Amino acid sequence: MEEPRQRGKVLLLMRHAKSSWADSTLADFERPLNGRGKQDAPRMGELLRKRELLPDLIITSEARRARDTTTRVVEASGYEGEVRSTRELYEAEPEDFLEVLHAVPDSCARVMLVAHNPGLELFLELLTGIAEALPTGALAAIQLPVTSWKELHEGVRGKLLGLWSPKTLL
Repeated sequence: MEEPRQRGKVLLLMRHAKSSWADSTLADFERPLNGRGKQDAPRMGELLRKRELLPDLIITSEARRARDTTTRVVEASGYEGEVRSTRELYEAEPEDFLEVLHAVPDSCARVMLVAHNPGLELFLELLTGIAEALPTGALAAIQLPVTSWKELHEGVRGKLLGLWSPKTLL
């Protein structure tokens, strides 16, 4: 007899770590992480590993601070899966996140998006009905009642499984 399959997907939403404003000549898209961001991102990667939340797929914004965050999270967590980079997650609105997720293969049970505010907070609220702040480096885990990423839409309500920020890990 087969065990019943757990229904649902898990979505991890991560805001990029703290970025630097030191070089005013850089475009927003090109801003790197600052010192605190470089320390915080690996700590969030360790959290993913320790809590057994490693995703099947990571999709990151192409903005430098998001890519740098993702690289440090991957290195600290031991994640060995695929990392996709897309411009669609830069300045994304909730409908942009949905569009990106609709292209995810259903073989991926857990997906992590690394992106930016305010869109990330709006997407978290849309999916959970809960307005939560996502400070830089924060990570939210949401259980979604869908078996296919294509089923995800504005009316779907997920359950917030956890919300962590670098400051809560101190």
